[in-house]
Amino acid sequence: MKTTTSADELIDQARAMTGLDRFDSESYREGLEVLLADMSRPDYPGPSDISKGMMVGAMANRLKATAYLDQRPELLERPIKRPVFVFGIPRTGTTLLNNLLAADPSRRSALTWEIDDPVPPPKADALYTDPRALARLEQGVGGHGDPSTLRYYRSSPIYPNECVFFMYSDFKCLIWESMGRLPAYREWILQVDMTSAYQYHKRFLQLLQADAPGVWNLKMPSHALWLDTLIKIYPDARLVWTHRDPLRATGSFCSMLDFAERLYLGKSDKEWIAFDMPDQAVEHARRAMDFSQRHPGRVIDVHYADIMREPIETMRSLYAALGDQFTPEAEHGMRSWLADNPQGKFGAHDYNLDEFGLDAAELRGRFGEYLDRYGVEPEGY
Repeated sequence: MKTTTSADELIDQARAMTGLDRFDSESYREGLEVLLADMSRPDYPGPSDISKGMMVGAMANRLKATAYLDQRPELLERPIKRPVFVFGIPRTGTTLLNNLLAADPSRRSALTWEIDDPVPPPKADALYTDPRALARLEQGVGGHGDPSTLRYYRSSPIYPNECVFFMYSDFKCLIWESMGRLPAYREWILQVDMTSAYQYHKRFLQLLQADAPGVWNLKMPSHALWLDTLIKIYPDARLVWTHRDPLRATGSFCSMLDFAERLYLGKSDKEWIAFDMPDQAVEHARRAMDFSQRHPGRVIDVHYADIMREPIETMRSLYAALGDQFTPEAEHGMRSWLADNPQGKFGAHDYNLDEFGLDAAELRGRFGEYLDRYGVEPEGY
């Protein structure tokens, strides 16, 4: 008989792991309970050890963040000034753009290691040399010892990572939705008020910048879904939308979720992926277009094709649009990163729409308004 996992069981594990009891808010509980209820369906195999470990880890980090901020409450008075948020349809070059921004020594990025282990927060002079970062680097390429995964997502303990990996501590983010056929959580996350998730996002940055301040650049494709909430929490945010052929991006998105499901569940559900991922991609475009139309001039558009052809000139143009100085140090950092990270360094990421039974013409029609408005360069479909 299938056993169920309760929210209280996982919360107790997080408290036992940390020896801490107080959360700053109970806002995480609703999403956790919706997620676990969906995973308890008879046709779902139940949360795997990997997914349960992620849930406990997300709450453990929130407990540690709360305890640290309780000790230094003045950190919550420090502003997050003019942060840069990169977003877009998933798989449109947001990671590449975020890594190039992070190569500028004048910018502050949320690095993978400090997101994973945020307490105590890093010192400014040890962002890349903290023992926690070095220990992860010693584990191998990407900090996890398996370079094949880097075909899907270019990562390292000392590279910036997505906001999703701290917003998930509020259990309102698409990483939880990526764990298989979870229709109830999917419906819930696409309509829920995201205010508490962005409030936690801000608290987490205030923790990380305690002793390593700077102007933040941040990245998560699905910020595209919640831009109105984002600017409510960050009124002076600067918004950058990456554009790529949505058919190519959707094929890559499906492939990445196929990989994720095999990781979480041991197998993938291609039928669900073929329904869910294109629908999500279209919704990212629809909501971002609606926001951009209601806030003319608020969003800066950057095309993936331009980054690939002329990365430095494209970044120079982006800096001008942001109102930032493109310094020699920024250019040097970006050129060095590009030289060290050629496309295909860890093998080609092969994917196609046919693998998921998707019709290119039908999908192109779904993105018709987006393609008409942004003139995105086609990539072979």
